[in-house]
Amino acid sequence: MIQLRDYQNDISNKGLDILKRLSIVYLAMEVRTGKTLTALDIAQRYGAKSVLFLTKKRAIETGTIKADYEALECTFDINIVNNESLHKVIGKYDMIISDEHHINSAYPKPNKTAVAIKQRFGHLPMIFLSGTPAIESGSQWYHSFWISIHSPFGKYRNFYSWAKDYVNPKTRHLGAIKVPDYSESKDDLILPIIEPYLLKYTQKEAGFVATIKEHHLNCVMSIQTEKMINQLLKDNILTGVSDAIIADTPVKLMNKVHQLANGTVILESGKAIIIDTLKAEFIKAYFASQKIAIFYYFQKEKDILIQIFGDEITTDINEFNSTDKNFCIQQVSGSEAISLKAADALVYYNWGYSGKNFVQGRDRMTTKERENNNVYFIYARNDINEKILKTVKSKKKYNEKIFMRDYGIRTTNTNKNN
Repeated sequence: MIQLRDYQNDISNKGLDILKRLSIVYLAMEVRTGKTLTALDIAQRYGAKSVLFLTKKRAIETGTIKADYEALECTFDINIVNNESLHKVIGKYDMIISDEHHINSAYPKPNKTAVAIKQRFGHLPMIFLSGTPAIESGSQWYHSFWISIHSPFGKYRNFYSWAKDYVNPKTRHLGAIKVPDYSESKDDLILPIIEPYLLKYTQKEAGFVATIKEHHLNCVMSIQTEKMINQLLKDNILTGVSDAIIADTPVKLMNKVHQLANGTVILESGKAIIIDTLKAEFIKAYFASQKIAIFYYFQKEKDILIQIFGDEITTDINEFNSTDKNFCIQQVSGSEAISLKAADALVYYNWGYSGKNFVQGRDRMTTKERENNNVYFIYARNDINEKILKTVKSKKKYNEKIFMRDYGIRTTNTNKNN
């Protein structure tokens, strides 16, 4: 039977007390500090008989949750389910453990998973797990707790009524459209209410000595790609013999420029095509002597990496861990519930607009034994990737408003072809 570390045992004791008193405990522990093991121990001490463990599909595939459950010799039954399969779950449970719980923090409306959890299991005691519970805005706290009938915000009918007390609403202009913005939360009012439910723990407190060393490497994009981006920014449309690229809104323009800058684009017909492989070729040459894990963002970019790396790359984490092959995974999937400790370096082919995913993803190589994690960001000098990176590094979300400011685009520019 595995023995918890001293700090995990301490958190488990405190968590058990919180769970008994409030029916919710939120383990806001950083990656690799043992959230899963600690949560399972709390469930065991609580006297749970049947636990539903909700997590990401990738975490189930690695088998780490089941391994921790067996190592602790837990006496309760456990059903480990990915959130997308929640609708298939049958049977009765007396506790919920929600891993990567920040996925339930969407606002102003809850996502489908949050709604399903609330409707079916909202009455049960719950343990929430996340190293980044509300990294982009305090507004993310509302639905995180809303899924339980024991939420400290239970007196509020919905997010909008809650926001009247805890948010400074603003208006964003997307072209000619005005959109409400609830991201500016009143954290000085929110935190005192939720802190009794939270147990925080950092890697530093756990004794981790690893440091993340960021490296920024400039590659080139083809002249053709650069011309396409410039023309799209100017005219909002690129036409071909049988298809076109149309970017008639700020969001579409941002996404198309982002796609092109990384070698792919989705045409108006819906077909995704490869237009530039120079970035992948640069990565293969530069890291030829290393075993690397690669994050991509747009789905078609995986095809570029497989085309350039061939048999030297895999999309199977188990094959990556047991062979000399490199590994590629979409950033959204790879930012959570996966360990890339087998990599010599983590390479970002591309990255998304989320500050949360950025913070989580760059830490995937961390172990208590490794002193240095080398993380590389690859982009052409002054392209959109560099601009996005600047924003997400500050734990903010890159959006169309920032994009238009970065490129000096007036709101009327994206509508001139309508």
